[in-house]
Amino acid sequence: MKTLLILFWTFFKIGLFTIGGGYAMIPLIKQEALAHGWVSTEALIDYLAISESTPGPFAVNCATIIGFKQMGILGAIFATLGVILPSFIIILLISKILKNFINNRFVQAALKGVKPVVIALIFTVAFGLIWNGLFGNIWQFNFFDWKALIIMAIAFVMTRFKYTKNPILIIVVGAVLGLLMYGVFK
Repeated sequence: MKTLLILFWTFFKIGLFTIGGGYAMIPLIKQEALAHGWVSTEALIDYLAISESTPGPFAVNCATIIGFKQMGILGAIFATLGVILPSFIIILLISKILKNFINNRFVQAALKGVKPVVIALIFTVAFGLIWNGLFGNIWQFNFFDWKALIIMAIAFVMTRFKYTKNPILIIVVGAVLGLLMYGVFK
């Protein structure tokens, strides 16, 4: 029961203190999951990839996977409830006072200050994912993965064309290329 409460409280804090959506949560998820010893850096990268490529909100998927890996179905439920409950409560409160809240000049000023921070957090996560995808652990320069660079470049190019902007299609193409490049033609 203690582990379930820790999962809930940890993901509640992540949900409460993260502004900017799922990707902005990655630094907190990483910090907490590593601090609790729930995952390794490599496993977390795998969980992030799975969370991104499955239906549903990214942060909820990530919390569910980590919770499930720790305590099975109950762990998944507690972690998921923990990460979504703060947003639910805050949205309920905001909806009650929306007109006064959204037009308040101090709220507007604070939001203008938060936007660049969210962009910096997302950039930091993106840089870390790129580094880990191409070089391995950010603290250990092991190798350069040219296959990952090719897949990344193809995905980037696909996002530039009108008919291939669908993330599902891009993820499927990435999976097929991964199977071919890492599985079939090692």
